[in-house]
Amino acid sequence: MKITDLKVSAGAFSLSVPSAEFAPGKIHGITGHNGSGKTILLKTIMGIMTPSSGEIDYEGLTVQEVTLMIQRPYLLHGSVYENLVYPLKLRGIDPKAPEVADEIDRLLDRVGLLPLKNQYARSLSSGERQKLSFLRAIIFKPKFIMMDETLSNMDPESEAQILGLIREIQEKNPVTWLIVNHQLEQKENLCDEIHRMEKGRYCGIIKG
Repeated sequence: MKITDLKVSAGAFSLSVPSAEFAPGKIHGITGHNGSGKTILLKTIMGIMTPSSGEIDYEGLTVQEVTLMIQRPYLLHGSVYENLVYPLKLRGIDPKAPEVADEIDRLLDRVGLLPLKNQYARSLSSGERQKLSFLRAIIFKPKFIMMDETLSNMDPESEAQILGLIREIQEKNPVTWLIVNHQLEQKENLCDEIHRMEKGRYCGIIKG
């Protein structure tokens, strides 16, 4: 994905990205202080916000292949299972097909949610919600995945489970990740590249 001369306005705040490139198949981290524009950039890439000028070259990616996880995920009324299979149903994928059903259970088990499969999703703890949100984002195998502080406020075990799944995906069939986190410098072994933002401006790659 390539971004050129992008400008986005949100009230009194302005985001400027003169030039940025997120190479496919790599894990890209975005770091910066609160208010630097990280979330606005992700929402603009997702199409939630409209730029006032500039260009985003998705390089062939479709809307169906891009997903965004937010810090406080919205869960549907219904069970953990119903939340997880929702994006599959939207894409015409039968969650009861044997190979799909097996993958659903494997992922739930991997993050400790299998015993909660039929539990009301909104009764989950905040950490469990984040794990369900992560699984819901990867279950349909998107090619470009954005995470906005999804790793924040997770206990060490839960974070290790999510990081393990990210690495597993990259080993089997690499996709492109854009991960926003305040402590990415402490996770340098996760990211192939770390990009910096300050005061509404994309500053470039600081590691990679």
